[in-house]
Amino acid sequence: MAQLEGKVAVVTGAAQGIGRAIADGLAAEGARIVVADLRGAEEAATAYADGVGLTVDVSDEAQVARLVDETLARCGGLDVLVNNAGLYASLQMRSFTEIPLREWRQVMDVNVASMFLTCRAAVPAMRERGGGAIVNISSGTPFRGVPFLLHYVTSKGAIVAFTRALAKELGRDGIRVNCVAPGFTMSDGVKEHPEVIEQLRDVSVAARTIQRDQEPEDVVGAVAYLAGPAASFVTGQTIVIDGGQYFH
Repeated sequence: MAQLEGKVAVVTGAAQGIGRAIADGLAAEGARIVVADLRGAEEAATAYADGVGLTVDVSDEAQVARLVDETLARCGGLDVLVNNAGLYASLQMRSFTEIPLREWRQVMDVNVASMFLTCRAAVPAMRERGGGAIVNISSGTPFRGVPFLLHYVTSKGAIVAFTRALAKELGRDGIRVNCVAPGFTMSDGVKEHPEVIEQLRDVSVAARTIQRDQEPEDVVGAVAYLAGPAASFVTGQTIVIDGGQYFH
């Protein structure tokens, strides 16, 4: 039997890119998928049996509460939460002295506060099910100290700390909290910004032990593992997936 048969999985930012690949992978393991995204959620959800698509700004408290309420109403429960939504490719690489405060705050809201909101809303439903799994998507950048994206790198480092602290809080509830940190990935969002590819693609590939492009599908196996029963004794951990650019 598929390892997530009968489970309900909410994946944020799942209309395209890494989130869509993760949703595909969890669906293949039997999970019922709830696609949460700013755009294209309903259309993306049609790819899954009994899929649910919800248009949600994950940095908005009321919309996140609605996400969980509608998931419970339509699916009857919530077992897996994958916090994938975030800002990256649209950000301009520049010195930290040139980053406007409003942009700093926007990155923190979308990349970090959103995870606080989704976890806070989802955990009561997981407790009712007797447990669950939360997988947060970070990045390899805070481990390498990548320059000229200070707000992004800081936000992704915060996700690792968030994961560790929340895992300690939720262990007694049977809720596991883990993190996956991809390297530079040729996602749909990245492909929409050729200037980002020009700046980062070749240098990223050259620094890897496995020297090829990283694709969204490269992240799926680790997320499915952390969401499933094979990881029943794993919590508070971060798996870096970057082809061996950084050994963590």
